[in-house]
Amino acid sequence: MNQNQTPLLDAIISNAKRIHAPFYTPGHKGGKGISPKLANYFGKAVFNADLTELTELDCLFAPQGVIQQAQQLAAEAFGASQTWFLVNGSTSGIEAAIMATCGDRDQIILPRNVHSSAISGLILSGAMPIFINPEYDSTLDIAHSITPQSLEKALQKHPDTKAVMMVYPTYYGVCGDILAIAKITHEYNIPLLVDEAHGAHFKFHPQLPISALNVGADLTVQSTHKTLGAMTQASMLHVQGDRININRIDKALQLLQSTSPSYLLLASLDAARQQIALHGKELLTHTLELVDKAKKGINQIPGLSVFEHFDLDKTRLTVTVSKLGITGFEAEEILDEELNVTPEFASLQHLTFIISFGNTLSDIEQLIKAFTTLSQKYHSPLLNSSKVIGTKFSSNNSPLFPCGEGVGGGVSLSPRQAFFAATETVPIKETINRTCAEIICPYPPGIPVLMPGELITVAALEYLQHIKNMGGFISNCADTNLCTLKVVNNSEQSTVSSEQ
Repeated sequence: MNQNQTPLLDAIISNAKRIHAPFYTPGHKGGKGISPKLANYFGKAVFNADLTELTELDCLFAPQGVIQQAQQLAAEAFGASQTWFLVNGSTSGIEAAIMATCGDRDQIILPRNVHSSAISGLILSGAMPIFINPEYDSTLDIAHSITPQSLEKALQKHPDTKAVMMVYPTYYGVCGDILAIAKITHEYNIPLLVDEAHGAHFKFHPQLPISALNVGADLTVQSTHKTLGAMTQASMLHVQGDRININRIDKALQLLQSTSPSYLLLASLDAARQQIALHGKELLTHTLELVDKAKKGINQIPGLSVFEHFDLDKTRLTVTVSKLGITGFEAEEILDEELNVTPEFASLQHLTFIISFGNTLSDIEQLIKAFTTLSQKYHSPLLNSSKVIGTKFSSNNSPLFPCGEGVGGGVSLSPRQAFFAATETVPIKETINRTCAEIICPYPPGIPVLMPGELITVAALEYLQHIKNMGGFISNCADTNLCTLKVVNNSEQSTVSSEQ
């Protein structure tokens, strides 16, 4: 196929230019009815292209024309047998992957540091999670990837598992031994599902980690907008082989995606695919040069260090700031509000930055200058080690994964059962050993500390409170101040447990 083509984008441009009387959605009719303030800022051309499912533009849920052609081009470029465009982000793709492979009470193995979208997939499908712990650096408080050994152990214990899910790479850019994990998974003749949201760029440069499809993953979901040139919320789901039921993917996406998909998002996927397919190596070489300059500059600044790992996505830059005696949350606030540098996310000890081919040399120079200013303000050679910010959790007692399968007391109900169960809201101190009924996670990165169906532990509550006290943001739960939590009603818990 000719990767220079952009069939969907071309069709949208052609229809945007067509002079006609529009009696179809959207209501602004090519921008004529849009707010003048909006049109003045964004320009009118974008609203001319904000079209609906016209005959010439194909249908996302039964593509036979330009969308089908665009998806086929994407499949070839990324190495898949079939590709679906996603307009509800990678969240919808992760949910669809779980729904397509697992039914009610089916078991799925996945790492405890999965994104909250995977928990949503468990709720929607009714699947029962078998969590395995990722490797954990207790000094830096960073969770890495799962190991082949831990996966092998889990599969031996749960041979009826329907699928394995892996996060590749993690939010910090750590990848893990995906080749060995794919091999072990396939020995059980079950599919490997990969949350590759942050790895859409891997295939297009030899200095980057190998892509999930290249090692035989059966399904992978990529956030094209995160590291490539698509618009926010535009992602792709790729499949290869015969372990994934294509019809179930189709049906799941019909449930999860809007029946009025944004053609602006779809067009951006078509264009981003063309761009990376034709110019990927050149663009990513430039990106890696910027990353190298940033790392060298920051590593020379007193009190700062750049996180390194043997299996790291080189475009992901994590800077440890804890030796300055401030948290990552405090550093983020200073950089953003005073020095005009905005990271992707902050954690207790670190700031993480995504560097892409959209960044410039001046961005990197500004980043280094900002960190230099931060160091001059806070670094002291006499800084007492007790002031260094840390979580003080051992490798065996991380609140995210303290005891193997499950968190704290483990999973007492399936996420779906707990989500739909009768609940009550109680003071947080009274929730210990109760079954959680909501997703509770610091965001970003959106890794739940507690989820529906898990028993609430002291360690988890202490960690959440610590994050909040240090300036972190707790999301998803009803009470983000963490004064109360929703738990499964005791009588409901007894009823559901007796039925199992």
